[in-house]
Amino acid sequence: MTQKDITFVADFLTEHFNEAPELYNRKGKYFNVERVGQYLKDEDDDLVSPPNTEGNQWFNFLKNSTHLKESPLLFPYYPEKSLHFVKRQMEGVIDQCLQKPSDVIGKSVHQAICMSLYRTSQSEDSTPQLFKLPFLWNDKASNIHYVLFTILENSISKIYILRRHTDTSRSVSNGILAVDFGNFLNNSINESSDSRCYSCLDAHFYDDETVTVVLKESVEQEGKERVLAQLPLS
Repeated sequence: MTQKDITFVADFLTEHFNEAPELYNRKGKYFNVERVGQYLKDEDDDLVSPPNTEGNQWFNFLKNSTHLKESPLLFPYYPEKSLHFVKRQMEGVIDQCLQKPSDVIGKSVHQAICMSLYRTSQSEDSTPQLFKLPFLWNDKASNIHYVLFTILENSISKIYILRRHTDTSRSVSNGILAVDFGNFLNNSINESSDSRCYSCLDAHFYDDETVTVVLKESVEQEGKERVLAQLPLS
């Protein structure tokens, strides 16, 4: 070890492990612990070496503010406690804040409708993801919820639109329907249905009356077309 190393260790021991007569009547060791480690102990006891907050700009600001000094919006400061203690205190406050909304929301949610979209095999193998692109939209003018989604496998060229009234006691016509993009971009009915077949890459509502979709040409070839289409919901 170099003399510099020895000096460093000696300074550390001198600073943190001096005898502390004022702690002799206290349970435990009679020495100041290392000042960082004390904050990490999962104990409710007071810190052996609490921080010195004198001159701290934040504390001075709070002390001089008549509005913030007793504000319930500020989390209380515990200068004598470890971070574990503060963490438990904060978790308790957060749990208390979330409990009431959780109870109210939980009691208000109920199943309005059950609709079978597809069936999968009963094997224990991992079930492939068939439900894709769920996008939600709320039309506040007509009080209708929309869900756009696609189902993979045999219907990659279709996009499904699910509609539900925000008032669950009311129903809407065509609660669910599918739009098939297969060969709707073909220039004539004489074109082969396989020559220009499109599948949906993505779909979002543009506004209450318009749906924006990104289509991909399904034929496996270079330079496959991508089409950005805006379709009227009607």
